[in-house]
Amino acid sequence: MMKSTFLNKPVTVGIIGSGYACQLHCNGYKKVSGIPLRLKTLSDIDEEKAKKYAKVYGIERTCKDYHEILEDEEIDVVDICTPPFLHPQITREALQAGKHVICEKPLTGYFGREGDPRPIGKMVPKKVMYEHVLKEIEELKKVVESSDKLFMYAENYVYAPTIQKVAEIIEKKKSKILFMKGEESLSGSSSPVAGYWDKIGGGPLIRTGCHPLSGILWLKQCEAKARGEEIKVTKVCCDVGNATKAISETDKSYIKANPYDVEDIATLTLTFSDGTKALVIASDTVLGGTVNYVEVYTNDSSLICRITPPGNMDAYFLDQKGLEDVNLAEMLPTYIGWQHVFISDEILRGYAGELQDFMECVVYNRKPMSDFNLAYETIKIIYAAYWSAEEGRAIEL
Repeated sequence: MMKSTFLNKPVTVGIIGSGYACQLHCNGYKKVSGIPLRLKTLSDIDEEKAKKYAKVYGIERTCKDYHEILEDEEIDVVDICTPPFLHPQITREALQAGKHVICEKPLTGYFGREGDPRPIGKMVPKKVMYEHVLKEIEELKKVVESSDKLFMYAENYVYAPTIQKVAEIIEKKKSKILFMKGEESLSGSSSPVAGYWDKIGGGPLIRTGCHPLSGILWLKQCEAKARGEEIKVTKVCCDVGNATKAISETDKSYIKANPYDVEDIATLTLTFSDGTKALVIASDTVLGGTVNYVEVYTNDSSLICRITPPGNMDAYFLDQKGLEDVNLAEMLPTYIGWQHVFISDEILRGYAGELQDFMECVVYNRKPMSDFNLAYETIKIIYAAYWSAEEGRAIEL
């Protein structure tokens, strides 16, 4: 660990993109302690939107062109909260500009190339997508490794207190993980482009399934380190589908999923080099709010991690008057009736720990818990999974 050069001045951050991810990050920044921090610039092509959230979170200024952030010598860290198709480009430019990088999930995806038949989710072979994405992340890996700046992967599951506690237990007991199961499912996305492959790079498997997948991969590496082993994913087997096709538009009134050329449900099985297994579930077919958890079953324990924070408080409402600006829980169409209220969800879902780690990494020049390798493996496995689902067979890695 090198002596910090930041103790006498704040770590200065520029954020690109003012959507939901930006808001989650800003709530995390609020909780950072022991590190002087300055949120200087928020960039978005919709600058009025940027100005709105800059005022909410105390960000000093806004701009439309993110290159202003890259060219600002005062800014130390670029926080990329854009749609995924911009992640590789901005990561490359930011590192070359001498900035540390925080990159939202997923690292990238396949969004189409000139000459592709449309819609790409139905017409472009998933093997082609896999090969293209693998080539892209290999090239990006070289940029990251050749830079003396940090790449920090914003995977909040890694920093969820429940996942962190499992890692501590695995480290102390040196347990062998035999099976894991993780899920993030909901009733669809609030994004109007969530059903389009060329905008998202897939359906819920990449959009929400990347979270439990990354959490599972990270825990398996914690086990490998604790036991002095080398463990890799050697095989993936995936099945995807469009369950919402089974219902009429009338029956679909409570489901927001509107897949055009993406899946709305996916199950992914991983086989590790030690012969153990993991299952990842992701769907847009689940009512009642976000369902997200990771279950870990070892030779000497069973550990259930609930990522969403229900159970601390229940509330009952007969109407929603006055609740317009109150955030009770995520992905609920109404607050009427009994609700499980989210308390300190920026902590329990990992955002506070994520930003604390990242800021400490910048100050003390150490590697983050969630790094480029995790981002790389996650996206590689997701596209191998899509390839597996299309061809109806397991893919050996």
